[in-house]
Amino acid sequence: MSSSQPLDLRLPTPGCYADPERAGIDADAVFDGMTEHLFFTLGKLATTASLHDLYMALSYAVRDRLMTRYLASQEAIRARPQKTVAYLSAEFLIGPQLNSNLLNLGIQDEAEEALKRFGIESLADILEVEEEPGLGNGGLGRLAACYMESLATLQVPAIGYGIRYEFGIFNQIIRDGWQIEVTDKWLKGGWPWELPQPDESCFVGFGGKTQSYIDEKGKYRSRWIPSEHAIGVPHDVPVLGYRVNTCDRLRLWRADATESFDFYAFNIGDYYGAVEEKVGSETLSKVLYPNDGTDEGRRLRLKQQHFFVSCSLQDMLRSLEKRGIPIDQFANHWTVQLNDTHPAIAVAELMRLLLDNHHFDWEKAWDLTTRSVAYTNHTLLPEALEKWDLSLFSSLLPRHLELIYEINRRFLQQIRLRYPGNDLILRKLSIIDEEGCKAVRMAHLATIGAHHINGVAALHSDLIKRQLLPEFAELWPEKFKNITNGVTPRRWLALANPELTNLFDKEIGSNWITNMESLSKLENLENDSEFLEKFGTAKLTAKRKLANYIHRQTGVLVDPASLFDVQVKRIHQYKRQHLNALQVITQYLRIKNGKAHGMAPRTVIFGGKAAPGYFMAKLMIRFINGIAEMVNADPDMDGRLRVVFLPDYNVKLGEQVYPATDLSEQISTAGKEASGTGNMKFAMNGALTIGTLDGANIEIREKVGAENFFLFGKTESEIMELRNVGYFPKDFIQALPELAESLRLIELGHFSNGDGELFLPLLQSLTGEDPYFVMADFADYLRAQEAVGRAWANRQEWNRMSLLNSARSGFFSSDRSIREYCQSIWNVDSLPVEITCDVN
Repeated sequence: MSSSQPLDLRLPTPGCYADPERAGIDADAVFDGMTEHLFFTLGKLATTASLHDLYMALSYAVRDRLMTRYLASQEAIRARPQKTVAYLSAEFLIGPQLNSNLLNLGIQDEAEEALKRFGIESLADILEVEEEPGLGNGGLGRLAACYMESLATLQVPAIGYGIRYEFGIFNQIIRDGWQIEVTDKWLKGGWPWELPQPDESCFVGFGGKTQSYIDEKGKYRSRWIPSEHAIGVPHDVPVLGYRVNTCDRLRLWRADATESFDFYAFNIGDYYGAVEEKVGSETLSKVLYPNDGTDEGRRLRLKQQHFFVSCSLQDMLRSLEKRGIPIDQFANHWTVQLNDTHPAIAVAELMRLLLDNHHFDWEKAWDLTTRSVAYTNHTLLPEALEKWDLSLFSSLLPRHLELIYEINRRFLQQIRLRYPGNDLILRKLSIIDEEGCKAVRMAHLATIGAHHINGVAALHSDLIKRQLLPEFAELWPEKFKNITNGVTPRRWLALANPELTNLFDKEIGSNWITNMESLSKLENLENDSEFLEKFGTAKLTAKRKLANYIHRQTGVLVDPASLFDVQVKRIHQYKRQHLNALQVITQYLRIKNGKAHGMAPRTVIFGGKAAPGYFMAKLMIRFINGIAEMVNADPDMDGRLRVVFLPDYNVKLGEQVYPATDLSEQISTAGKEASGTGNMKFAMNGALTIGTLDGANIEIREKVGAENFFLFGKTESEIMELRNVGYFPKDFIQALPELAESLRLIELGHFSNGDGELFLPLLQSLTGEDPYFVMADFADYLRAQEAVGRAWANRQEWNRMSLLNSARSGFFSSDRSIREYCQSIWNVDSLPVEITCDVN
C-alpha cells in the first residue's frame, strides 16, 4: 500500500474546516462546546443537567471536532478520485464511541478537565452512561468494526455499508439460570454519532415479475416490475483514524415505507391497514438476524440482505455520476468487499443495475462485477453457508434469479469444456443445489463473481481449498488467499487497559499503538524482575475492577488474586463451553474428594449469548449456571473455586474482561473455528492461552512460542481420521473414571436441584454422537489444565510468559490485516488529508 502526498484543503472562512469555534481541542474549547450543546441542542441548563445530558453534550462537542475531518476526507476523494473500499457487512459491532473518538483525537485529558467544571470528577462516570450500539452480535461484526478503524488510521478511503438496526439482537438477562431475551432499545435515549442523510435515500424493490423487451438498439432486455418497495434512508457514522485527519464513515440504511399512512383505509375504519405498509417496510431494519426457523423469518432475512446491498450499490453508482465519472470506470473507483455470505446477493444486484439501469451488455457488466467484488469466507459450518430455497428466492427476487441462472449457465459451460462428461463436478460447482429442495448456494455465487476469495486464518484458508470449495480452488488457484484476522490495539489495549498502556509507553514510547511490531522491544525485559512486578500489578488492577463489576452484577464475591480463567464468546456447541464446564465439575469433585493438593485457586468466568432458536446452546447456559449455583454455595470451595456467568456480554464488558484475564479458553473443535479474534485480544493483554490447533490459535502459538501456550486436543486431521474409522464417545468415558463420575453427577441432577431430566439432551449428545468430540479431547484438556495450575504456582514465571504473549502479539493488529488486503486484494492506496484554513 503506497502513500500519496497529503491533500491540502484550503477553504475560506466562515464555515472553514478549521473553524476555531468548533474545532478547538483544548479543555476550554471542549467545555464551551458542551455548554453550547446543553443549551441549544438539548435545551438544558448546566445546573440541572443529568449524567446522560452531559454525555450527550460532550458527544456532540466531540462530533463537532470530527466534522472537520469527516467533511475534509469526503472532499479529498472528490478532489483526487481514487479507489475506495466499500465494506459490506450485515453487522458492525462498533462498541461505545465516545472514548474511542476522544482517544483518536487525543483529548481524553481535556474532556476530563472540561467535565470537572460541571462537577464530574471522572470521565468514567460519563462513559458508563453510554449505550452500546445494537449493530452487531459477535466476531464477524467486531472484526468489521476493527477493520473500519484501521482503514481510517491507515488513511485509506472507505465506507462501511450495513443496516441501522433499531433493536439490535437482544439484551440477555439470566433468570433461574436460563437466558431470557429482552429487546435492546439502544436508541431510546438518542444517538449523537449518526448523521441522517434523507436526501440520499434509495428505492429497493421486492417481488413482482419481470418483462422482456427489445430496446431502441434492437437488443433483448429484461425489466423488473416489483410488487412492493422500501426506501433506504442512509445514516452516516464518522469513523476517525488514530491521530490522523482521515475520517471514514459507516453508511447504515434505515428502512422506510414509500407511503407511511393510507388515509382511505383509516377513514373506512381499517386502522391497522392504514399503517400496514409502514410496519411491513420498517421491519427490514428492526432486528439483527431474525430467527430463520420459520418461513417468514427466512423471508425477512433475505429481504434484509437485498435491502442493504441494493442501497449500497446504488449509492456507489450514484457517487460516480455525481462526480462526473463514467459508470464503466466503476471497478477503478470501488472495491466491494463481501464480509461473509450475507451480502453475496451483491453479485446479482450489481449485474442487474448495470444491465437494466445502465444498459451495459453482459460481457462488460460481468467484467466490471468480477473486477470489483471480493469475498471473505468466515466459516466452514454448513448452516452458516447460506442457501435460499428457490421458491422463496423467485417470489422475492425474480429478476435476480434470472440473472443467477444465466451466470450459472455461462459458468457451467466453461466447466463442461474443461471437464467433458463429468456431471458430478457440474453438480458440485453449480450455483443451484439440485439435491433435495432446490436452493441457491450463496457461497458459490460469491466465489464465481469475486476476483479473490480469502479465509481468515492459515488453517481456515487451507480448509476452504481442501474441504469447502476444493473444485473452485483447483479451477482458480490464483483467486484464493489467506489474510489472518486482526484486532485494533486502540480499543483493545489503549482504551481497555490504560494501566498496561501507560507501562508500555514508559518503557518503549507510545509509537507501538500504530506500529504493534515494536512491542517486541518488551522481550528485552522478560527477565527484569522489577518490570515483571509492574506488569503483574497492572494485571491485578484490571482484575480488581472486574471483581467489583462481578459483585455488582451477580452478587458473587471473587478473589482478584485467584487465577481468572475466562471463556467469553458466542455460545455454540463447536466452541465447547460444555467441555470447560465439565472440567470445572472435575475440579469440584477433586476438592470434594480431598484430591486437590496444590490446585491453583480459580475463578472460572463464562460469558456469551445463545441464538434464541438454538436450544442446545441455551441449555449449555443453564448447565453453566447450575454448576455455578452449586459450586458457589459450597463452603468447601471457598478460596479454591468460583464460577461466574456474566450476563449480556458485549464490547463494553469485553473492555473490562480482556485486561483482567489470566487464562484464555480457546477450546473449539479443531477445524471448526475460522479464526477467532477474542484469542488475539486476550494475548495482547497478556493472557496465556489454553487451546486447540484451530483457527488463529495456530498462528498465536507460533508467534508467542509453544512454551507460552497450553496446547491440547486432537488436530483437524486426527478428528477426520477418528470420524472415518468410527468414533465411540463411551470408549473415552470408560477410560477416564473422573469423566464418568462427572457425567454421573449430572445425570443424578446434582447441578439441577435433583432434576435428572433437565440436562438429559446434553448428556445424550455427549455420550451418543458427540458431534464436536468433547469426550475425545477431555483427558488431554484436563492434562493441560493441570499444567496451567503448575505454571500459576510460580508467579514471576507466569508474568514472564504473560509479558511475552503481549510482546509477540503485534502480528495480530488489524492494521497488518488491512495492509495485506490493500496490497494483495483491493489494490488501494492511502489518501492522507491535510487540513488548512486560509483565514486571510
